[in-house]
Amino acid sequence: MTGLYQPPPTLLNNNLCVTGTLHCAVMRYQELEETLCRLPTVEAARVVGENGTIREIHILGTPGKAPKQVVRDVQSLAMAQFGLTVDRRVISVVQIENEEIGRSDRPAIVDILEEPVGSRLTVTVTLAWQNEMISGIASGPSATSTRLRSVGEATVAALEQAIGDDIAVALAALETPTVGSRRVAVAQIVIVTGGEERVLVGSALVGSNEAQAAVRAVLDAVNRVVPGFRR
Repeated sequence: MTGLYQPPPTLLNNNLCVTGTLHCAVMRYQELEETLCRLPTVEAARVVGENGTIREIHILGTPGKAPKQVVRDVQSLAMAQFGLTVDRRVISVVQIENEEIGRSDRPAIVDILEEPVGSRLTVTVTLAWQNEMISGIASGPSATSTRLRSVGEATVAALEQAIGDDIAVALAALETPTVGSRRVAVAQIVIVTGGEERVLVGSALVGSNEAQAAVRAVLDAVNRVVPGFRR
């Protein structure tokens, strides 16, 4: 399996961790995230794991170091402090100017991962919001006609990780019609809060990456109201 080598317990944590303890693994993910955020130019970090094994590391940073150097810094820190050998292929780095990271407290796209397994497609969307990484997962048929809807639902699921429990958000529709000579991703979002229903619409031009356009359309729909719902 591509990812991090799972070391013996003495390498993972000499004092606290027992191999196979899921709660311990989650705590170690959080500790690794916090430590990575101390690296120069790193604004936020998200570690994604499964059954105690780290599968992905997402880094949101500012310009100042080449992405390859940031990857090497992550590898060095993981080895020096946690005794972990990290495959560079599980590390993704996105660099955004400081002004963009905090601008209007709006979420920014970090990563979109699509994993087809048999007849199903699982989509994971990771966003950066107020120096925090939030991820959402959605699953649906592995079909061209429903692919972008799964991407939109994963985006909504990510937003739900950071808003109040009394606020309900759902994707009503996501289409890519042709307007003039260009395809445009159009998302319709429904938000219910305090017994009031609001319907919002957002759009984004479709370039070479349809999935990214779908995420941007969802964010465009909610960007003016969602910051006020932040926990």
